[in-house]
Amino acid sequence: MLEQILCIDDDPITLMLCKKVISKSSFSNEIITAQNGEEALHHFNTLKYNNSKNKANKKPELIFLDLNMPIMGGWEFLDHFTSPDYAEFNTASVIVLSSTIDPEDLRKAKKYPIIIDFLSKPITLPMLEYLKKKMGLI
Repeated sequence: MLEQILCIDDDPITLMLCKKVISKSSFSNEIITAQNGEEALHHFNTLKYNNSKNKANKKPELIFLDLNMPIMGGWEFLDHFTSPDYAEFNTASVIVLSSTIDPEDLRKAKKYPIIIDFLSKPITLPMLEYLKKKMGLI
């Protein structure tokens, strides 16, 4: 079981569904959310610059990332997140969870070694079982 997962999506229903399905599957102890890439980077900046080692300072081990979001989309988030500024967090794996499976997006995803899979929304229990096996969690 993972300690913490970050779900980044602009749709509150998708975020609620992610939380419910992940909780049901015993996939992660804690699920945190962000509504766009900028909010997610703010979370990482808070972790980076907050010196106290409290519970809130856990680093997400896995990120479910939507691509099409207002303010800052998934690709822009990845460009920032994979820069040297966020190197200490790049132990997290990213799973693109998108409602569109555009071949161009699939090609682009291959350029980011941090992306371990590209899956279609919505998140499901069988999808999480597949990811548990893929990540060696079972």
